[in-house]
This record gives sequence, C-alpha cells and structure tokens, in this order.
Amino acid sequence: MSAGILVDRVSFSWDRQLPVLRQCSLEVPQGQFWMLLGANGSGKSTLLKILTGLLVPDEGTVTLAHPFGFVFQNPDHQLVMPTVGADVAFGLAHENLTYAQTRDRVGEALRAVNLEHLIRRPIYALSGGQKQRVALAGAIARNASVLLLDEPTALLDGDSQLELVQAVQALVKRHALTALWVTHRLNELDYADGCFLLERGSLVDQGEPQRLKRALQAQIAVPWEKRT
Repeated sequence: MSAGILVDRVSFSWDRQLPVLRQCSLEVPQGQFWMLLGANGSGKSTLLKILTGLLVPDEGTVTLAHPFGFVFQNPDHQLVMPTVGADVAFGLAHENLTYAQTRDRVGEALRAVNLEHLIRRPIYALSGGQKQRVALAGAIARNASVLLLDEPTALLDGDSQLELVQAVQALVKRHALTALWVTHRLNELDYADGCFLLERGSLVDQGEPQRLKRALQAQIAVPWEKRT
C-alpha cells in the first residue's frame, strides 16, 4: 500500500539546544485515518506545520499527496467569507471554473459534510462544530486527497467533538482520503485506523489505536490529557 503521508527522519528546533522534534519518521497509508497523539509540548502541532510547509525542518524530508487540506484548531482562523457557500467557493477561485462548475463543487462538498441546507447561512451564525465542517468542505471542494487536522475538536463541546471525528472517518472511507488528525483526547482513538505517539519530540510508539489507548490509560493515575 502506498503512503499518503511520509515523514523521514525529521528534526526541528527553535533553539539548537532545545529540539522540538528528534529524527521523527512515520507513514500514513493512502486511504487511512491516523491520529498523532501526545501531551502538550510533545511536538504534534510543529510536525503538522512542517507537513503543510508552514515550517521547514532542520533535517529530514516530508512527502504527501497533493492537493491537501489543513483544518486549524480554531476555524475562525481560516473561514474568510461571509456565508457558508461563499467560503467553500473561495478556495476554487484559482481554478477558473464556470459558475455552474463552482456551484456543483460547492454543493457536493457541503453534501459530504451534511451542510448543504446551510449554504446561505452566515458564518457567524454557525456553531463551532459546523464551522469545522465548513473548513472540511473547503478541502473537499478543492479535491484534497490528504487532510491534516490540528486538534480540530479542542474548542468544541462533547457532542460536536463526536460528530466531527465521525464525519472525518466517514469522509476518509467514502472518498479514499488520507488523514492525519492531531489530538490529545484518548476517546478519539476509537475512530482511527492507527495512531502515533510523540513524547518530547520523539516518536515512541505507533500502531493499533486500542492497544495504545489501553497502554496509556494503564500508565497514569490522572487523566492523560492533563500531563505536561
């Protein structure tokens, strides 16, 4: 099976004395949904920013299929247009599509995240979970083959967290996408095909999500999400 995302011996530091990532290597198979797990400060978000090209590694290489979509922790940082439909269409401007082609792509993308009925809804009137699904729809409209998601449920309530992770899982399976989801929530592992564990910038474990979940739960006497 080919890799949708490949990270080969990547290192990064803001200060050479304090490395953020140390020789990290990982591979997400094409068409699968994997999660990147770790405590605060473990290097999760830094690795995702390297994958998107927002940061350049000191060493190593990254390879991912294009086009890719990036979903931020806070959707307000990436939704730029006044309405749902306009925001999804915004990312298509460079493709020189006709109005009909744009309308069809937007409609298809919103149907994929169950938001077609909100196509004219103002962005400000959406819930946090709906905003994250609009961000996903934007990636789908651009025919992204890879989704990179940086703690997308961090600002959501419990019900919205569950709805979003289920939506991404369904999209990956329905459209044969590749997704890497950064999280610190152990319950989200229930929806992943596999997961990686980062500790202090090093990849220390990977594989079957339930095995890692049980191992982490057994290690601690306090909630794992609160470790620093």
